[in-house]
Amino acid sequence: MSAPAVSFEFFPPRDLEASFRLWDTVQVLAPLEPRFVSVTYGAGGTTRELTRDAVSTLHKSSGLKVAAHLTCVDASREETLGIAGEFAKAGVNDIVALRGDPPKGVDRFVPHAEGFADSCELIAALKDSGDFTIRVGAYPDKHPEAADDQADIDWLKRKLDAGADEALTQFFFEAETFLRFRDRCAAAGITAPVVPGILPIENWKGVRKFAKGCGTPVPAWLEDAFDKALRDDRQDLLATALCTEMCDTLVSEGVDALHFYTLNRPELTRDVCFALGVTPKTKLENVA
Repeated sequence: MSAPAVSFEFFPPRDLEASFRLWDTVQVLAPLEPRFVSVTYGAGGTTRELTRDAVSTLHKSSGLKVAAHLTCVDASREETLGIAGEFAKAGVNDIVALRGDPPKGVDRFVPHAEGFADSCELIAALKDSGDFTIRVGAYPDKHPEAADDQADIDWLKRKLDAGADEALTQFFFEAETFLRFRDRCAAAGITAPVVPGILPIENWKGVRKFAKGCGTPVPAWLEDAFDKALRDDRQDLLATALCTEMCDTLVSEGVDALHFYTLNRPELTRDVCFALGVTPKTKLENVA
């Protein structure tokens, strides 16, 4: 069984300390030769400028293929496509196209008066405007706004039909969740790659809160396992073992690529990759 291809998601730094942490994260993970790395937008587009700066810096300095997140939130079509054009001019032709979460304090997404109504409109416009590789989100567990599980499959198919090349899933806690979703995608005629999103559990309390906000169910056995591990101060060991086991199951079931949500904390992601046989191939040059 060969090692999977990997990719990594980072978020843009908000201050100098976070900038050093991001660069340290890149230094740790770049030698694993990821297919690409992506840089997120904050909720409500709050880190739009920071994302552009981080994407530009990583593209110029790291030698990695960088994918920029782009959302429909709080921007006109002209503004959004202008940002995409700036990425393209800088040599960044990979986009993660998302509707985006509403700004803090707003219950639901409301399109900008002159903006894209949804991710499908954004994807179609990106496809028409340039030679982009477009990735989109997918939801193995029901999206909080979806009517049912089938609605998530139907919406994913619409995004792929609009011109997306690949899907990256929301994180999940059990391999079977993704495998069932993959089967449902195949039954719906989806042939584009659907890559599982993996969230190594660096902080159990934070991940539980994150899962609740995303509508990702937390299995009772996982709650119990971390309750015991926290009492014994063995949470890092448990997190590494569980993430490695889940990823190994996915790979044994034919999954050939994994997308890690690093939260700019690279150690656990690195350790899981090592356990899967993804080992350093190159050393990133120090950049002045």
